[in-house]
Amino acid sequence: MAANPGSRRFSESTRGRVLERVRRATCTVEEIAGDLSLTDNAVRAHLATLERDGLVRGAGTRRTGGAGKPAVLYESSVEAESALSRAYLPLLRAVLGALATRLTPARLRTVFRDSGRRMAAGRPAASGTLRERADSAATLLNELGGSATVERMPGGYRIVGCGCPAAAAVADQPDVCVAVEAMLREVTGAAVHRRCEHDPRPQCRFEVTAGR
Repeated sequence: MAANPGSRRFSESTRGRVLERVRRATCTVEEIAGDLSLTDNAVRAHLATLERDGLVRGAGTRRTGGAGKPAVLYESSVEAESALSRAYLPLLRAVLGALATRLTPARLRTVFRDSGRRMAAGRPAASGTLRERADSAATLLNELGGSATVERMPGGYRIVGCGCPAAAAVADQPDVCVAVEAMLREVTGAAVHRRCEHDPRPQCRFEVTAGR
């Protein structure tokens, strides 16, 4: 399994070192190889994987003075900066803590509902049968890092997650699930009710029924 680009294991790997070199400045295969004491072929292999994962991209060419083809330049992508950042989770938890001290529980849930609707904005609304819309909701959760499946239940369907894509935030503030509920409601056009489990490990549970 590939390491998470934001993990220490990745940053200390050869591929992580290649990406870090590209982040510092646009460079060629030969420059990376020289700086990291690697062969050109090894660098090309790592760059191919990083390009496939959307972390590195071509940035034009540079004439090196020889008679051959210009050397390809590489740079890190915008997506790489997001993937490598370790600031998002601490910042989110700090913001949630600040909101919780300044807002009543009811007002905080209103903020979460609005946040969920904003997360749904721009996403195509699901269509088809209630089962197909429940499947679309589960797919959306999985795209966000969940591991959800759909089960039949009386009157509708239950989305069951093996975990929670917002587990760390939910552990601090369980009402974060209100935002996910609102997002799924907007996307499915159906009634969605959270039945999430928060202890000992947060797990998604949402019931999808007809109506709003």
